[in-house]
Amino acid sequence: MSTPTPSPSYNAGDISYIILCTALVFFMVPGLAFLYSGLARRKSALSLVLACAFSNAVGIFVWYFWGYSLAFSPTASNGYIGNLYNFALQSALSDPSPNSPFLPTLLYAFYESGFACVTLSILMGALAERGRVLPGALAFSALWLTLVYCPLAYWAWGTNGWAFRWGVLDYAGGGPVEIGSGVGGLAYSWVLGRRTERELVNFRPHNVGNVALGTFVLWLGWLGFNGGSAFGANLRAVLACANSNLCAAMGGIAWCLLDWRVERKYTMVGFCSGTIAGLVAATPASGYLPLWASVVLGLVAGVSCNFATKIKFLIGIDDALDLFAEHALAGIIGLLFNGLFASSSLTALDGVTSISGGWTERNWRQMYVQIGYIAACCAYTFVVTALLAWVLNKLPGCALRAGEEAERKGMDEDQVGEFAQDFIEVRRDYMAWGLGEESCAASLGERKRPVPAEARHEAVLVRETEEEKEGGEAEGDVDLGERARTEGSASTTVADSQALPERRSGWFEAGRHPDPEKENV
Repeated sequence: MSTPTPSPSYNAGDISYIILCTALVFFMVPGLAFLYSGLARRKSALSLVLACAFSNAVGIFVWYFWGYSLAFSPTASNGYIGNLYNFALQSALSDPSPNSPFLPTLLYAFYESGFACVTLSILMGALAERGRVLPGALAFSALWLTLVYCPLAYWAWGTNGWAFRWGVLDYAGGGPVEIGSGVGGLAYSWVLGRRTERELVNFRPHNVGNVALGTFVLWLGWLGFNGGSAFGANLRAVLACANSNLCAAMGGIAWCLLDWRVERKYTMVGFCSGTIAGLVAATPASGYLPLWASVVLGLVAGVSCNFATKIKFLIGIDDALDLFAEHALAGIIGLLFNGLFASSSLTALDGVTSISGGWTERNWRQMYVQIGYIAACCAYTFVVTALLAWVLNKLPGCALRAGEEAERKGMDEDQVGEFAQDFIEVRRDYMAWGLGEESCAASLGERKRPVPAEARHEAVLVRETEEEKEGGEAEGDVDLGERARTEGSASTTVADSQALPERRSGWFEAGRHPDPEKENV
């Protein structure tokens, strides 16, 4: 009778810490959902929440099925992508993980699954206001994770990946996560095409509260994202968390100062954008840099990404949520800072990793290694993502974009069938419905009293006419509310218009739709 091989002993503190970090990483998915839903128009807000939720579910399964094996298989030797040695997480239980002897393989695979799911959720921002969630985007998510994310992860983190062997410094995913999602989102947006011009007029976030909530949820989750990449409860993990906080803070400050320079106002959306830019820049660099370098990195990322939001206008790609400016560019900046300021002594704080440092330690070779890696990640991601999206879009039933009518109504009504918020406007003056007095009298058994003429009306839905549809004046995303049909004098019309929100009264009085420059739905 054979004796079972004893499992390696692991530190319970390290295991507990990585389990907690994994939970924080997955918590970033709802953070992205809130961020995206707040940045979009309200008529398409829930579709982005659903896209994040669906892509997360797809990512969990694909990672279990073959994603982990393709990204981290220890027996592959081609340098490009792993094999199926760990298919369905076989042979992935208690043996030491590929990149850290302090963690069992199953825990390592669990932690890295969060990275794959977060990357897919970031990528779903490319669907904003015109992309279909089902079935095309979900099929795309599964294929993209397999053909783009897994190779990028293998390059940087696989023990036999070409970038890993070449000495590339990418701590928590500047290539696979940030360049992958940012450049991939740009390519996906290019294949989808621009939104209709009517949808681009006066575009602005519909719920800044959701934007702020999503940002702070992401900030919290990012501490698990970067802190856990030290693969243990060690001093390098503390360094990564401190660097992440510094980058986020300085990025938010830099973005707000630039907004003040132009508009003489600070905006919450601007602070959130700069904060995310700083966190993205910290992703590849937080485990390598001294604290003072993170202050500089946050400022540079905030300024650079602020100006980079104009790139989409120059190249004519409708990157609605600025995935390239926020993720790809900030990730590139973080990778370049590794070439300049990476510290060998700080990196060794995890007890495992050994590097030669950056330019500050006279390792002049490191910068061209970083630049070559960046170029390879950008080129591969854009080409493969665009080809994958183009092919899927041609398959019957897998069209990636909804039609123009769907854009007019909104993705929530066309694709989801639910809404993040109820659009129907209700009268502010309850008694104006003529229901209050009648209901009270009926409940008391009293004789029905006459209802004043100015309170008697019935609600009818107001929809745009065929002429307005052809003229393209209407926003048309929802029923426009309810309008009183009165039996009284002209004073009734005035009372009715006052009962509506002030910005809507002229709309109903004139019998026409509002100026699109003043109305955002």
